[in-house]
This record gives sequence, structure tokens and C-alpha cells, in this order.
Amino acid sequence: MSELIRRSAAELAALLSAKEVSAVEVTGAHLDRMAAVDGDVRAFLHTNTDEALAAAAAVDARRVAGEELPELAGVPIAVKDIVVTKGQVTTAASKILENWVPPYDATLVTRLRAAGMPILGKTNLDEFAMGSSTEHSAYGNTRNPWDLERIPGGSGGGSAAAVAAYEAPLAIGTDTGGSIRQPAAVTGTVGVKPTYGSVSRYGLIAMASSLDQAGPVTRTVLDAALLHEVIGGHDPLDSTSLSDPATGYVAAARAEDLEGLRVGIVKELGGEGYADGVRRSFEESVELLKQAGAEVVEVSCPSFDYALAAYYLIMPAEASSNLAKFDGMRFGLRVEPTDGPVTAERVMAATRGAGFGDEVKRRIILGTHVLSAGYYDAYYGSAQKVRTLIQRDFAQAFGQADVLVSPTAPTTAFRFGEKLDDPMAMYLNDVATIPANLAGIPGISLPSGLSDDGLPVGFQVLAPAREDARLYRVGGVLERLLTERWGGPLLAQAPELEVAAR
Repeated sequence: MSELIRRSAAELAALLSAKEVSAVEVTGAHLDRMAAVDGDVRAFLHTNTDEALAAAAAVDARRVAGEELPELAGVPIAVKDIVVTKGQVTTAASKILENWVPPYDATLVTRLRAAGMPILGKTNLDEFAMGSSTEHSAYGNTRNPWDLERIPGGSGGGSAAAVAAYEAPLAIGTDTGGSIRQPAAVTGTVGVKPTYGSVSRYGLIAMASSLDQAGPVTRTVLDAALLHEVIGGHDPLDSTSLSDPATGYVAAARAEDLEGLRVGIVKELGGEGYADGVRRSFEESVELLKQAGAEVVEVSCPSFDYALAAYYLIMPAEASSNLAKFDGMRFGLRVEPTDGPVTAERVMAATRGAGFGDEVKRRIILGTHVLSAGYYDAYYGSAQKVRTLIQRDFAQAFGQADVLVSPTAPTTAFRFGEKLDDPMAMYLNDVATIPANLAGIPGISLPSGLSDDGLPVGFQVLAPAREDARLYRVGGVLERLLTERWGGPLLAQAPELEVAAR
């Protein structure tokens, strides 16, 4: 049974379809793994044992009855705890939503259920997805399975760690400035940020509405493509949803070569600040792309130098507006002042003071400031102009190349506490991923090897909006070549977690 957790989602789907294993057995194997190692990894905030097994049993019954089932039916999945799930606790890793149970499902959760995919539980994150290390969760740190003293990335460290620790074959993450791709890079997994609007945001607890995007976290590029086709597509409940169908990703992930493809190396996403081992791994992967038939050119996107600054004005501004709804009046935590009159204003202040963590408060204060009278044009308005320049740089670069590539993150996973006292140093971890969110284009991170410290490095591929299939073509070919070079998946080189009965 333990061998089931090492299988990819595609392999599990084939075994299930051939009736060589049951959905209950597959789900049970992953629940057993969670019980054995999650006390150390801490990827999950909430587990969903009974409902997951019931959903698996329902899939088995339908399969026995001869029903035609979706390809991933019976393959279990973990969901980031910023995605609402009906009847299951959803906290966004914040005390202000402690024990809150939503009355409805996010659209992507509805699609997972319709596909017959048992939900194992809800994964940890930085509070309201604000952070780059999953050290800002109100419920404790998630640990990197490669080294339990290091961060698993953020904000979606829980989803990436769950997949890397073989607790789940698939997971859902959300990416506002790199929160799928950066955790994937430091945990040796695959993470995809789809084109903005191609996966419904209905039911995501919003941080920055013009930047947030849900997407797959997996161990292989093909698995990401399979999951993307399940959760993608138009949703009338989301006013920003694109009409494009979520098709063609699986076929692209199975491409044989890159003949005729132009790959652009982004000059501004490398060099100073990038660790030597990260650069070396990136350069080796670029050579493999050439061997697969790709033409490699260098492109320049000068406005990227201002992307980080623009992001940390636009994102807090939107976050301060979105988080205004958490006021102690309608749902979640309610704290009443112990002295003086109990007024609405004082209840709101007491609730938000007790319910929000330091990083959330920092961003609310910053966002409120940049939107205030007298500062709007100087800060928020200027940042939006930079955003337009970044979009123009991308358009020009994609005139010279079909996809753009860079390291996903400038360094490997750092130790807990190393950057907590320096928010600016923490923010710099997203320097390579943020431009894609500002432009609304898709990106993928896949493991490209190990750095000098023996920790995984991520390789990022970016494509024009609505051209997500290009990510899967490049990612699939590169993954196959790297796997051949390594003699197996990179995760096979990770230290074995100590398994104890719990």
C-alpha cells in the first residue's frame, strides 16, 4: 500500500481505471501517510478523513456499476485553506476565521468533486496568503520535507510540502506574486500559475483581486496538465473569467521535442542576487532545451527592475480593501472591548487587532496609506503605470520568443527565522515570479536540479496570456530530459522522512 503514495496522479488514474486498485485503497494510503509524517511536516491545517473515504467509496461504486468516469476519478487531492469548502473548516490560516465553516464551495472545488476527486484536507499557508515562507500562519510553520529546519516557500508552503512529502499526489495552490511557483521551486515539485481568469476565482478568499490565481501543485508536468483541465474553464460566477475552454494541456505535456520553438532568457531575471548553484542549474537546463531543438535568445525587459516595488504598492492596496470585510460583525472571530462602551467601531478594532497577525497588519496599513487622499497618485497610480510598462515589455519580448525562462527563485530554501525580521529581504524571494502576476500571464516552475547546498532549484517558464499549453510543452520535454539525466525523479533524492505511528 505504501507504494501507492509514490505513484504520480497519472499512474494512479491508470491503475484505478484498470481496477487494479480501488479509490478507497489509494485515499487510505495517503491518509495513512498523513498520519505518519504530518506531525513533523505540518502541511495540513485540517484533515477530512471520513468525507474523503466516503467520496472514494462512491467512486468505486460508480466504477463497479460500469459508469464512465472522469480520468482523475478516485485520485485524492489537498486544497489550500484559502479556498472555501462547504461543510469543511476554512481559515486562511488566520485567527480571525478560526473554525469558520463556509456554506458553499468554490467553483474549482465543485469541479474537483464533480471529477470524483476525494479531498484529503486543507493545507497551511501564510495568513491570507501574505508571505513568502509559510512562517506567517496563525497555526504554526509548515516544514520543508527536504530539510525540516527550512521553509517550504510561501504562501502556499502547505500544498507544496504535502505533495513533496507524498501526503497527496495533487494539491491546489493560489499564486498572487509567486505563491505556487516559489514553493514548488524550493520543494522540488511542479507548480503552475494559469493565465489570469482561466481558472475561476469564485470562492477564493481574496487578497489582491487583480493578481490572485489558483492553480495546480503536483510532482510531474503531466499531472499538472491533467489537474488544470479539471479546474479550468469559464465560470459565470466569476466576472473576470475567460471564455476559453481548458483543453490541450495534456497533449502539450506529452510533446516529444521543441523543434521550432524560440526560448527567451530574460536578462533582468538573473545575475546579482542569484545563488551560484541556482544559476548553474538554470544554465544546464537551458542547454537541454537547445538539445531538444529550441532556439535560445536573450531578451530584455527593463521595467522588471520596478516590478517588486509596483507589486508591493498594488497588492497591499487591494488587500486592505478586501480584508475590510473581516470586522467581527458578520462571521468569524468577534472580540468585544473589556473596558468602556461596546460600539461597532470598538468591536471592529478589537477584533482586527486580535485576529490579524503582524504581516497582515503591515500590509493593511501600507495599502490604506497608498490609497489615502494625497498619496493615491504618487504611489498607487504610479504603480499601475509601471504595471502597464511591464505588460508592454512582455508583449515586446514575446515578439522575439515563444516562451521566456528564468530561475524561479534567486536562492534555495532558507532556514526558519532567517528573514522574519527583514520583510524586504523576504519580499525579494518573489522577484522573478511577480512580473507574471502583474501582467496576468501564465507561468510554471519545475525542478531543474540541486544547488550546492543539496536543495532543489526551480526553473520558470512564462508564456503569453491564454497560451498555457506552451508551458506544458516546454515543461514536459525538459522534465523528461532531466529525469533521464538523474536516473529518476528529483524527489527520489530527497531525504526519507522518519515515519512514526501517530
